Amino acid sequence: MYTAKDYKNLLGMKGFSDRALNVHFTLYEGYVKSLNSILEKFSTDSVKEGSYEKGELKRRFGWEYNGMKLHEIYFESLIEDGKELNSESGLAKAIERDFTSFADFLEAFKTAGAARGIGWILLVKEESTGKLLIIWVNEHDVGLLANAKIILSMDIFEHAFMVDYDTKKSEYINAFISNINWKVCEERFENN
Repeated sequence: MYTAKDYKNLLGMKGFSDRALNVHFTLYEGYVKSLNSILEKFSTDSVKEGSYEKGELKRRFGWEYNGMKLHEIYFESLIEDGKELNSESGLAKAIERDFTSFADFLEAFKTAGAARGIGWILLVKEESTGKLLIIWVNEHDVGLLANAKIILSMDIFEHAFMVDYDTKKSEYINAFISNINWKVCEERFENN
């Protein structure tokens, strides 16, 4: 079983109201709770193997699990006033290699996030080549590359930005970027 992590250390962070963060924490905790409920049903004989219900639970598992994990990566990527990317880090060098410059990467990341739609904007490291890619994951379980390590996760579902920014998603994206803890992203990049 999984336990929801406590991200209350983010309260008071510039660009995000405590109300918006608490709403977001509650949604994340819901994924953890739903995932545990599914796992509980898997561990008992209450749902017959081969039944429609068992199949539906297996389908929902990916949604709930990825919802939990993508939120954890998102929250763990944030810190008050951000931390700059170390220009000598492996991540910085890979960004320059794959996006020409850090500024070009940020522009591409912002542009992806500003597009109409919901989901997640992820910076991922492709497992076999080490290439960095910016991808859009429409739903938690649709579009995630099977061989990619997530380096950075930006939530672009309405709950992430509408409490503070109404429909001004680009202002939310700027607030998110200004609070990225690049040290955590560098560690994720190196640990793959």
